[in-house]
Amino acid sequence: MRKSYIIQEGNTSTEITQFTLSTSPKGAWTPANRVITDSDEMAFLYVIDENDAFSYLVFKQPVWTYLAQTIQAMKDPEVVIDGESHVLTGLYEELESLLFNIEGNSNYGEDFVKAVEETFSKILEEA
Repeated sequence: MRKSYIIQEGNTSTEITQFTLSTSPKGAWTPANRVITDSDEMAFLYVIDENDAFSYLVFKQPVWTYLAQTIQAMKDPEVVIDGESHVLTGLYEELESLLFNIEGNSNYGEDFVKAVEETFSKILEEA
């Protein structure tokens, strides 16, 4: 069964963006180095392999500005779980690539595309 863990907040007070979760995965998990979307929920999903099943770290719109900062810094962020930092490998490259696919693409839904284009406008303009 796939589980979703909501990213609660972001922090850029250090060199690397850090995120915290509202609830934490139980047991072992590893990054799957993939980012997908849930346009109905206005979210980006970072895929993790949790106990031999895929689960998601869910980045809803309120934390997107931290994702934009991650891309601009060209560094993968970290998620803090039970006081330990874990690098979300591949997130910034996967997300950046995905943004260019979303731009102007109505398949993602008008509201999602508009929100992405507004939040990540600086990144999309630099291309």
